[in-house]
Amino acid sequence: MNGLSSARSAHRACPVTAIPQRNTIVKSFPPDFLLDRVLFRDAMMLVINKPAGLPVHAGPGGGANLEQFFGPLTFGLPRLPALAHRLDRDTSGCLILGRHRKALARLGRMFQNGTIEKTYWAIVDGAPNEPSGRIDLPLQKVARKDGWRMFPDPAGQSAVTDYEVLGSAEGRSWIAFHPRTGRTHQIRVHAAAIGCPITGDTIYGKAAAGDQLNLHSRSVTVPLYPTKPPITVTAPPPPHMLASLAACGWQV
Repeated sequence: MNGLSSARSAHRACPVTAIPQRNTIVKSFPPDFLLDRVLFRDAMMLVINKPAGLPVHAGPGGGANLEQFFGPLTFGLPRLPALAHRLDRDTSGCLILGRHRKALARLGRMFQNGTIEKTYWAIVDGAPNEPSGRIDLPLQKVARKDGWRMFPDPAGQSAVTDYEVLGSAEGRSWIAFHPRTGRTHQIRVHAAAIGCPITGDTIYGKAAAGDQLNLHSRSVTVPLYPTKPPITVTAPPPPHMLASLAACGWQV
């Protein structure tokens, strides 16, 4: 990738920023750590490999977030890149950034029209009844005293996810999910609805507090330019998923 290595080496060593994780483990990231996680770059967009455990933007209470590390990602442009979509705090993998307003507008239309193909890998507890299929289950966001969560609701927003089982072992399965809509927590709720919650899901599964969510944005395919082939970008799985993926048959 032209320019990435030179841009990375141009940044001198800096003090690290401590990022508190949900499992109380403190992981430190240097201010320019995202330079090593750029998977794709051109004049319109960046695709970065988001780490698990770091929210993409600050919540109501503030706190460390991915956006505060966007400074080194300008690559000569006058403005910071911006989020074209979002991933959950505990989801890792491909995250698309627009490099300027025109790019963000185009990417926004593509997400709205469903023309960007997304593939997520998950390790789930158990296995679905069918090795592949479509989950068509509307979802509704419900506020509760202990916070909000998503629930299946016929009167909710349309939510559709295709899936295929890629392997299984030791009571768990490796599944590729292809969301056709972009509802909050969609894959997590849909996985639980077919009887195989995502391993490490403390909200929709049976995981204990401190477990890590095994959900990874594996790839995106973006038909960004009408006269050129779609751009496909793939992110390597995070360390905490490697053992389970290997047990289920994944080979590097």
